[in-house]
Amino acid sequence: MKKLNYFEKRDVINQKKIGAITSNLPEFVYDFFIGIENNSSSLTRRNYAMDLNIFFDFLQEILHKNKTEITLSDLDNLKSTQIEQYLSFLSFYETDGKVNRNGERGKARKLATVRSFFKYLFDHDLISSNVASKVPTPKLHSKEIIRLERDEITRLMDAVSSNNTFSKRQKAYNKNTFERDNAIVTLFLGTGIRISECVGLNVEDFDFSQNAFKVTRKGGNQTVLYFSNEVADALKSWLKKREKLGLDDENAMFISLQKKRISVRAVEDLVKKFAKEATPLKKISPHKLRSTFGTNLYRETNDIYIVADVLGHKDVNTTKKHYAAISEDMRKSVASKVKINSSKD
Repeated sequence: MKKLNYFEKRDVINQKKIGAITSNLPEFVYDFFIGIENNSSSLTRRNYAMDLNIFFDFLQEILHKNKTEITLSDLDNLKSTQIEQYLSFLSFYETDGKVNRNGERGKARKLATVRSFFKYLFDHDLISSNVASKVPTPKLHSKEIIRLERDEITRLMDAVSSNNTFSKRQKAYNKNTFERDNAIVTLFLGTGIRISECVGLNVEDFDFSQNAFKVTRKGGNQTVLYFSNEVADALKSWLKKREKLGLDDENAMFISLQKKRISVRAVEDLVKKFAKEATPLKKISPHKLRSTFGTNLYRETNDIYIVADVLGHKDVNTTKKHYAAISEDMRKSVASKVKINSSKD
């Protein structure tokens, strides 16, 4: 029997989560997930399931029915004003004793889920109108791209290699994980890969004769990326340490102290730990290191399409966020170029 890889295991977990959620929803909701299975990732469907569960929580309140009792006719009779009420509901609601809030982006995502759901029902002649399509997306204000400047990158790498500010327990932990943590942070800064791509890497995915590695992108597509000698050195140091850990058959590139594949949460925590020491005023996550790489790559190449390709963006407009950040730098740099009074030169 073939052993499942990281991404296949993740798909199984997501599918079980979808099944658990939809078991408490009307049967036609599960049909929706069967219908979109071939055109979406398991992670997307899992997010859809969680979003629709919240939507049916709302319907349960306004229709005074249990979620499993809600019918297609109930959905067909909804008005656009009730979908708008749902967006208002998302601002502040409670589930399992926990208070939840959604800003404009959270509302936009959850509305997109409801739209996809209603479109499926309408396209399959299960409802007579797609009322969700009439509700406009909440206005999204542009978010500042948070990234590290060159001196901040230096401080971050110094924080990884130094344990001066750590507690006694943290120092002992860092002694055992330095090579791994240094390799992970260097890989993020040197290649711009996503956190899920990093966690899913295996030792055999790397070819140091070419300074190349195979990465599994969103949707399961694989591509080959290249890295610098600086990244190669950090990875090789970790592999030497890794060989001494006495692993069984675990082929994960990055592992925990429990000798299992490192988790997404653990990678997030280690990046935040070092970033807090290096740049306390910026909330730096693995994704912010990805933004830092994108910015630096654009500075070096001045080619937005190369940046989009390396980052794995399907839409170059996503990549233009990095371009916008560079444009601001350029505007600042040229401010002193234009002379008003040449006699003062």
